[in-house]
Parts: sequence; C-alpha cells; structure tokens
Amino acid sequence: MNDSHKLIERTLSSQEVFNGRLLHVYLDEARLPDGTTSTREWIKHPGASAVLPVFENGDVMLVRQFRYPMSQIFYEVPAGKIDPDETADITAERELKEEAGLGCESFEYIGHFYPGIGYSDEIIHLYTAWDITTYEQQVDDDEFLIKERMPFREAVDMVHSGEISDGKTMVTVLRAWRWWQEQGPFLV
Repeated sequence: MNDSHKLIERTLSSQEVFNGRLLHVYLDEARLPDGTTSTREWIKHPGASAVLPVFENGDVMLVRQFRYPMSQIFYEVPAGKIDPDETADITAERELKEEAGLGCESFEYIGHFYPGIGYSDEIIHLYTAWDITTYEQQVDDDEFLIKERMPFREAVDMVHSGEISDGKTMVTVLRAWRWWQEQGPFLV
C-alpha cells in the first residue's frame, strides 16, 4: 500500500529573500501533512554538470581548487553550473574544456544526484568522457585550478580514504568507475 501522500507538503506562499548571481534564497510557508503550517527556507539553483574524463591508459583527470567557504583545497571533477542557454550535456563539455583543457569524442550520461535536499533544489548531472583531445585550459578570470592526472583506481581509492571529500566528485568517480567496469569501451 502506497502511503506517500501522507508525506507531501504544499506551498502556501513563497517570498524571495535574496537574489544573487548564482543563488536565489526563498522563505516559504508550507502546509504540512498533518494540516499545520511551517516555514521552509531553501535555495534555488540553476543545476550543474560534472564530468570525469578517462584516458586510453585508464588515467582520469581531476582538478585541485581552493574553495572559499571551507577554506581548503579540494580534488574535484571538472564541473559547473548550467547556463540559461545550455543543456546539461553542453555544460559538461564546456566545463571539461575550460577547467581541464580537454575535449572528447565519446561521452556518456551516468546519472544525477541532489547534493543538498534539505535546503536546495540543486541537481548535478554526471558524465564520463573518453577519446580525449587536449586543449589549452580556459578557466574563468576568478578561477585558479591545477590539473591532476592519475590512475582511475587511485581516484577511487582516494574517495574511500577520504582524500577526495567533495560530494559531486565522490559520486561522479564512483558512478563512473562502476559504469566503466560494466560497460566501458576499454578495460581499466
């Protein structure tokens, strides 16, 4: 018996309380399943794409980047927000070229995930790419990245050891590893 309807909350009102370049913050009033009301604060996000490039020898390319809110450097897959005129596929290919200086002939969608369901509607679309071509890195003026090429298995081990702790990178590396083992175009 499906009793999911007992969990649904209904929006009664919604007020945008912050309008930034990337994020929009809302304060909503919602009717709860028991008929009472409560407030919900949440962030509207345009969505993003993340891509793990895999080279013919089984290496992958990550980038290292300082992240201001955490005041530390993280290993990350090339990723970025979806611009208004883009699809998730186009964003992934653009970010691959800009951040890693790579292009690809082959590309596969490996799923999506929601990184902050308690406070945001953000969705991140995940890809793996191969048949790699190298270009010059084209990062944004306020973006500073160091490319890191490593064996695929090493990246997976870094997720499990905690050395890779960025959520989108953890999910992308592990999903790409599984896809690669089951369906990849060549063995790692």
